[in-house]
Amino acid sequence: MSRDRGPRRPRRLRKCALISASATALSLTASGCVVVHGEREVLPSATRAEAAKALQQFTSAYNAADKAYDVSLDADHTTGALAAIDSARLKAGRTNSPDGNASHVPLELTDAKYTIPKKAGWPRWFVADTKANKGGNARWLLVFTRHGIDETWQAAYLTLVAPGRMPEFKTDADGWAEAVPANSTDVTVPPAGLSKQYTAYLKDGGDAFADGVHTSAWRELREKRSIRPGLVTQYIDEPLTNGDYAPLALRTRDGGALVFFTTRHFEKQTAARGAAVPTPNRDVLALTDGEIKQSLTMEFVSNEVALDPAEGSGDGKVSVLGRVQGLTSAKGE
Repeated sequence: MSRDRGPRRPRRLRKCALISASATALSLTASGCVVVHGEREVLPSATRAEAAKALQQFTSAYNAADKAYDVSLDADHTTGALAAIDSARLKAGRTNSPDGNASHVPLELTDAKYTIPKKAGWPRWFVADTKANKGGNARWLLVFTRHGIDETWQAAYLTLVAPGRMPEFKTDADGWAEAVPANSTDVTVPPAGLSKQYTAYLKDGGDAFADGVHTSAWRELREKRSIRPGLVTQYIDEPLTNGDYAPLALRTRDGGALVFFTTRHFEKQTAARGAAVPTPNRDVLALTDGEIKQSLTMEFVSNEVALDPAEGSGDGKVSVLGRVQGLTSAKGE
């Protein structure tokens, strides 16, 4: 079931970033020419005012898209894992309710706290930690990215974290955070390898991850559901690490990292001879190609946020704090 393509709506990355005067370092060469090295200058990814505006624009676009079930209305404000999940949700909604979402309740994000890393190069990104009128008491964490000064800020990750689980971040005297490189070796698992490590754990277990809802409990639930009378369910998990599915990490005060990463999951239900696959709900059916005869294969994209401890600290186990998963496609056979 492995596929070369990524989930839908990947962002078109640009080979060259446009540099503004505020993000430009100028140096004079021996010949007197001015050389622009904006991509090398360590600067805050955004101002706090820019971050607040990006959150407001996202919320407005998200609400418009949700009310109309129209993916085009927030396409410019989402990317990566969130875009894959959101676009499929809106597609299913439009299929089942062509006139729009009769149950629409506007999303309200309040009490926003912005963690903005100071870094060189693109993408620039920041985290918004907010309270929401949906999802119970959990805090909503949104990661916004952009690849050029003229681009719109887009939300790439959305995860929910229980109150009190958020770590303290390392910041400088001006309050700017520190981005952890994807290949950093001073944490237990380099952020670039966390997606692969997590999918390997889901398959084979091990001691890399702390017990919890998104680790040991999820494995136990899947094992319990794998064999039921007349039905077998198979699971395949794949890392997603390219483009706007790449991990992003912030340095925590204790030397570890808070890492956002993406995974893809397949769930295939196969009915025994003489039995039938349970009829899925209408949202699944809206995203299903083919006729469900003896099997149904569902594809999901999941975005996670995890605490990756500093190398050699504590028990060395990664804690997955939150995970938001959505169906992106399905196939009946």
